[in-house]
Amino acid sequence: MKEADLILVTLSLIDIALVGGLIVMVMFSGYENFVSRLDLEANADKLSWLGKLDAGSLKNKVAASIVAISSIHLLKVFMNTENIENDKIQWYLLLHITFVVSAFAMGYLDRLTREK
Repeated sequence: MKEADLILVTLSLIDIALVGGLIVMVMFSGYENFVSRLDLEANADKLSWLGKLDAGSLKNKVAASIVAISSIHLLKVFMNTENIENDKIQWYLLLHITFVVSAFAMGYLDRLTREK
């Protein structure tokens, strides 16, 4: 296996792990926000974010995860540029920049609303 192929496989595994973590976060937060609170006080072996995700913090974590997933996909595209047309690379880059700007905008708006 060539080094570039190994890196692409590793990036794909990291991408899958990020998506899996995002799904778990959304599931636990959705359950806690819409069904019932989780009883976590009795157990000391818990995740630090579990029980503290409200809609605003979940939104920021989802936006950061989307940016990370997009970054990994863009890195995979850059490693395979000889097989991808230039206009497609430009669209991938524009889409990634859109994700980054929207994540920053959501974080900034969240900070503005929490200060009041």
